Amino acid sequence: MFPGFTEFNIAVSPTVTIYGLKAGTGPPLLLLHGFPQTHHIWHKIAPELISSFTVILMDLRGYGKSSKPPSSASEQHKSYSKSVMATDCTSLMTQLGFEKFSIVSHDRGARIAHKLCVDFPVRVERLMLLDIAPTLAMFEKTDQFFATAYWHWFFLIQSSPFPEKVLMASPSVFEERFFGGGYSGGTGLEAKAEYMAQFTDQDGVHAMCEDYRAAAGIDLVEAREDREKGRKVTCPVRVLWGKTGVIEKSFDCLGEWRAVSEGSVTGEAVESGHYIAEQVPDVLLRHIKEFFVN
Repeated sequence: MFPGFTEFNIAVSPTVTIYGLKAGTGPPLLLLHGFPQTHHIWHKIAPELISSFTVILMDLRGYGKSSKPPSSASEQHKSYSKSVMATDCTSLMTQLGFEKFSIVSHDRGARIAHKLCVDFPVRVERLMLLDIAPTLAMFEKTDQFFATAYWHWFFLIQSSPFPEKVLMASPSVFEERFFGGGYSGGTGLEAKAEYMAQFTDQDGVHAMCEDYRAAAGIDLVEAREDREKGRKVTCPVRVLWGKTGVIEKSFDCLGEWRAVSEGSVTGEAVESGHYIAEQVPDVLLRHIKEFFVN
């Protein structure tokens, strides 16, 4: 799926090793996936980018072949806070030799990218966000429609081990429900097999739930602190979201990102659902080349 890419396993802390792929020449571009994906979500665009960028694909901690450190409510799920996961990214890029870089990010990865830009503003030159609004805004503006459509947000945050046991007992039921409806279309069989393989790993399933538990807890605490202190994204931002998705129906996407950014925020809805990189790769490639190159 990724011809010409070289694998890496890089320790970003004493307990966490990040797995990923790297290829290409040019300015560094870090791609961050979402739930329940791995770096495989970029299989339709990454090979097309290596003539213009040094492309770095990573599995987030808790996902794919990266480490899945323990985490629990007793420590506020801190191991999967977006601030800690952002530090994974900066450590990785430093060890790869890149002090400054740009980011393309989707879903959970975009939430990490948001926090990375706030905590490490000098590191990120440009940021692209795919089909999300800021986490704090989404929780504060949740209504019945959003809670129903994003049911997994409120299922995965339930106390361990309830969601973990349900997911591992019935992964096929989850697959049918989650990848149907607004999430369907575009995901190839090989990529989906990589995603669903994670649901056979107890540590991986727990880690993904901890990611969401952190988002509903410690991440909101940190986001409110950032808001109170006026800490915002300073680099240029491009936001794309699916016309048929929940973000289009529930949020003023550009308005929400402008509220947490100091620099320019541009973007548009595209003819897609949630998985823009898999559903409309040509559209995403056009935006990447326009935003990061031109």
